[in-house]
Amino acid sequence: MNLEKVFFSAFILLALTLNFGFVMGDIDNPDHHHPMELFAALTVSLIATVLKLGDRTHIGAVLLATSIVADIQLLAATLVWGMALYILDYGTTASVISTVVSLSGGALLANIASVVLLMIETVTLRR
Repeated sequence: MNLEKVFFSAFILLALTLNFGFVMGDIDNPDHHHPMELFAALTVSLIATVLKLGDRTHIGAVLLATSIVADIQLLAATLVWGMALYILDYGTTASVISTVVSLSGGALLANIASVVLLMIETVTLRR
């Protein structure tokens, strides 16, 4: 068993599940979306991106692209929430939370694509 592939796959799946957990709930209800869960999803997604940097295959490049897209979406969601709370003083209104959850939903789609590609790579792997 390749321990590097285990960690690689675990972080990809963890990024997906954390992102899914954050997106679940009413899109405009701030009580259903915790900021620490968004922070955890962003952190794990960034770690997964770093782990994908060493792969020099074509599917590795596509995996890296999906991870970069997820990072950008989650970073944008974090920035929107942070700016609304601390710079613009909007608070956690339904509009702000809807925007944050929508951006996180885009990252969720990128993470799903990443997991599907990982499954395809695993199925086509020859010993």
